[in-house]
Amino acid sequence: MITGESLAQVASQTIQALACTNAAVNMPVFRPCIGMDKNEIVTIARKIDTFDLSILPYEDFCTVFTPKHPKTKPSLADIEKIESQIDFETMINEAVQNTVYKIIR
Repeated sequence: MITGESLAQVASQTIQALACTNAAVNMPVFRPCIGMDKNEIVTIARKIDTFDLSILPYEDFCTVFTPKHPKTKPSLADIEKIESQIDFETMINEAVQNTVYKIIR
């Protein structure tokens, strides 16, 4: 899995939160932006022509499900409890049906 997480860029991107992500998946997690600040990430996004895509006015998973006061030190047990209440199959099917392919050169 490849994410765009950058350490401490937002409240949920703490060492503890990143460790919970690692523990919750059965695959390697790559974070190429982990040590970059927002300006560096935006510069790269413009260079690879993904910036305009990233600012489209659509709600995504992050904006829909981000709490008003995210935990900076989540526990894996809390995450597993919440995840057990989510209908992932429906969410995955909707995501696949709405997938947009973009060739990045």
